[in-house]
Amino acid sequence: NSMNQPDSDHRMRQYVTSMRSVFRKRAVYSDETRFYRCPEDVQPGEDCTVRLRTYKSNADEVYFISGAQREQMTLALTEGCFDYYEYTVHVGEEPVLYYFEIQVGSAAFYYNRLGITRDLRERGSFRIIPGFKTPKWARGAVMYQIYTDRFCNGNRSIDVLSDEYAYLDEHVQHVDYWYENPNPYLDVRNFYGGDLIGIEQKLDYLQELGVEVLYLNPIFVSPSNHKYDIQDYDHIDPHLARIVNDGGALLEEGDLDNQHAERYIRRVTDPANLEASDAYFAHFCEEIHRRGMRIILDGVFNHCGSFNKWMDRERIYENEAGYDKGAFIDAESPYRSFFKFNNEHAWPYNEFYDSWWGNVTLPKLNYEESDKLVEYILNIGKKWVSPPYNVDGWRLDVAADLGHSAEYNHHFWKMFRKAVKEANPDAVILAEHYGETYEWLKGDEWDTVMNYDAFMEPVTWFLTGMEKHSDEFRPDLLGNGDSFREAMRYHMASFTWQSLQCAMNELDNHDHSRFLTRTNHYVGRVSKLGSVAAGMDVDESVLRAAVLIQMTFPGAPTLYYGDEAGVVGFTDPDNRRTYPWGRENQGILDFYRKAIALHQRFEGLREGSYKDLSSGYHSVVYGRFTDEEQFVIAVNAGDQRIALEIPVWETGVPRSINTEMVELLSTWNEGYTEEAAYHEVIAGILTLDLLPHEAVVLYGRDAE
Repeated sequence: NSMNQPDSDHRMRQYVTSMRSVFRKRAVYSDETRFYRCPEDVQPGEDCTVRLRTYKSNADEVYFISGAQREQMTLALTEGCFDYYEYTVHVGEEPVLYYFEIQVGSAAFYYNRLGITRDLRERGSFRIIPGFKTPKWARGAVMYQIYTDRFCNGNRSIDVLSDEYAYLDEHVQHVDYWYENPNPYLDVRNFYGGDLIGIEQKLDYLQELGVEVLYLNPIFVSPSNHKYDIQDYDHIDPHLARIVNDGGALLEEGDLDNQHAERYIRRVTDPANLEASDAYFAHFCEEIHRRGMRIILDGVFNHCGSFNKWMDRERIYENEAGYDKGAFIDAESPYRSFFKFNNEHAWPYNEFYDSWWGNVTLPKLNYEESDKLVEYILNIGKKWVSPPYNVDGWRLDVAADLGHSAEYNHHFWKMFRKAVKEANPDAVILAEHYGETYEWLKGDEWDTVMNYDAFMEPVTWFLTGMEKHSDEFRPDLLGNGDSFREAMRYHMASFTWQSLQCAMNELDNHDHSRFLTRTNHYVGRVSKLGSVAAGMDVDESVLRAAVLIQMTFPGAPTLYYGDEAGVVGFTDPDNRRTYPWGRENQGILDFYRKAIALHQRFEGLREGSYKDLSSGYHSVVYGRFTDEEQFVIAVNAGDQRIALEIPVWETGVPRSINTEMVELLSTWNEGYTEEAAYHEVIAGILTLDLLPHEAVVLYGRDAE
């Protein structure tokens, strides 16, 4: 009846107003993936369309805000229970930092990378950085870290020999029994013989496992097994590659008193050995690339080693043809400015130079006072990512420590990025860094980081309650889902999405206890507890839950060699045990294969959006999704069954019809399975019972 139409319209307006007064905050979403920003990688002078999702008919007006700019967005799409608003911004040369304002009745809500928030500081803003992109191959790539001496011995003839030279006033030793645990006291001078040849021999194994990228701890000439005290950046260590001139017979013990070991000197300074080793490494890289794999090297540029040809504290190069006098030996050395000496008149034996954390074997490089040093290291950065090696990037050791000031640190990494990217635009620059990353991830320094704050630490606290060195147990953080959620929310906001996608997501590495060892809750180190304790009372189901998170979280899941075989160990040096060839834990290895295959099967697990769905006592639930795929990952860190009601509609699962989700992979106390199990979704809500220590990945039933 037309006479009743105004009254009907009024009631409809009242109804809509009432519905909008219940603002559905959980529906609001945006990020920097291709569905919410187009293009993802924006060039100067391009237009970029950004998108914000709200619940259908739940917002009155939506605004794009960048600095003083406040522009109303257009409702561009309604799909399912969501409205999508868009705004196109023209991007110049400068970064665009933005967030959103949502008007609902008389209320205003703000949304940035922290979610619905009143914290509108720059750090939480979405960022468009014109010209910045991370390598596509690194985004979501499965990486594998190798501590070369402990992975596989492929050529015993190039091994470091017992008594070949002295290091830290003691003779180096060759460990003949491959399965012997590391010496808990200064293992640094013990060598097991792992080499690049051994890695090449195991490339079939690594590819079958699903590895796409190798990250090698340092492999340049160095006297230690860890090689973070580099002796010569220009060459691959012959003990890892090729020795064509063996250097003659071993010397008598007395000849080592002054650390003059002629056989070692000949092996690592002989041009024939260095050239052969570099040539082998070029072949090694070519073989990796032939297989479609990538390789990242460890760049130790904050400090070098006291053995280094520039310092020559051990007087290895002093009388060798073709080498200048080292800075330790001669005050007139061309390398004098490479280091900062603190007693100008104490030549020739000058102990007083800046070093890293006071370690005399790790002299700190003095960039601010040596343009020659800067040029040299920038050339090293370019050399190894260029032909004939074509290495695919650098992992930068203690990157934030380089230089004597924060200002210079940022200045150097800007130069380093420019040099490396000019040589190889597709190379990744990935830094070791603890703590806040925002200042280095602005698009002109590092591409990304080893992801301690937004992955390793929250995961290990939640699942084990252990500090990453096994130095502390925190029962208040064990199973604390809210702490996990808040840590991830805060620290992930430091990244651009391009950086987060290739962040190195590790459970452990050469600096921390093995994750499997943390599951036993033993506090201490190998010198106190002994090596046997590292494998006692471990819980494989907790490791499997961690791996499932690792393979479904934004970033590049990174295995530390041997984790997949069940290797245990307290922190350095116990975490550097050899790979147990022939003694692998086949159950753990099989689970790793399944989890990696799942990660690689679905685009949504490599590149999809991330959203936390719920958290609580012993539980964490999050979603990964694209416009075509929806995943839900649920984890129970506790010893009791729990029941969860999960709002899976937040990932795009329909609310208008009842549907199902299927388990793709699940693990619990007693085992793991890929057997499909279907769960009904009613009005966008999934009710799920989780067994003790169960973790599960679910996907829409209609997915292929």
